[in-house]
This record gives sequence, structure tokens and C-alpha cells, in this order.
Amino acid sequence: MAGGGGEENPVGINVTALVDIIFCLCLFFMCSLKFRELNGKMDSWLPENKGPKSSAQMNLPMDEIRVLLSYDKDRKQMQRLFVNRPIPVGDEGDSLLQKLIREQSASYRSLGKNDVPVIVDAGPAVPWKEVVKVMNMCKAENVQKIEFGMGSAMK
Repeated sequence: MAGGGGEENPVGINVTALVDIIFCLCLFFMCSLKFRELNGKMDSWLPENKGPKSSAQMNLPMDEIRVLLSYDKDRKQMQRLFVNRPIPVGDEGDSLLQKLIREQSASYRSLGKNDVPVIVDAGPAVPWKEVVKVMNMCKAENVQKIEFGMGSAMK
């Protein structure tokens, strides 16, 4: 007999308290469970037609026009490079940079490469107006493909 006080079951066991304790333990373990977080995971959608597809393509020269921008906080001064050539800051430097962009894009167009990008590689401390200035120079020279680099080339 279940729950009876007869001779078969001389001591009655109250299972309500046991069920309560098990339920509380289940709640405790469920609340204290921590899922492992994946640090640094970020969803990204990368272009499929960029980057090396095989080892044979890794030796191909890159066709790009790269403008490096950096800001020296100690000297409070902008630094600009066109590929590897230092460009002074100011009106003379702006006209020189625009001329170099024009000449380089014209030489790529003469080779039949019309979609060569201008990559603006700006450091984290570079003012936005300097980046916009380079973008305006590219648009003035009818360069439609402007990309942004990682900002780590010049420190």
C-alpha cells in the first residue's frame, strides 16, 4: 500500500520535502550554468572576388593606389604617404597628392584597368576631415572605387 500505515510499511516517508530539495538543486545548477563565450568572434561578409584564391595567384602584383594617413600626437602633425612617397601637408601637398592620384589612375586606365581602387589607409588618430579630403580628391579625378585600409601601416 502506498501511504498506508499498515504492517507492510511501518514508517511513512514524506517525499514532498525530497522533491522540493531536488527541484531547488536543479534550479540552482541551471542558474549557475555559464556558457562559454567566444571572444573576438565577429560576423563579417567579405567580398568573394578579393584576396588570393590559390597559391598560384599569390604572386600576382596588386594593382592599387594606396594613400597612408597618420597623425603624430606628440608633435601634433599629420603625415601622408602616397604609396611610399611622403607628401607634405598643406595646399601644395594637396595639389601634389591630387596630381599623383590623377597620374597613377591615368596610367592604370591606359593599361585597361579601369577599376583600380584608391585605398585610404588612415590611422585611428587621423581627423575625419583629412580622410574626406582625400576622398574628395579621388572623386575630383573621377576615381569611383575608394576603399579603406586597416589603419596600421604607419605608427
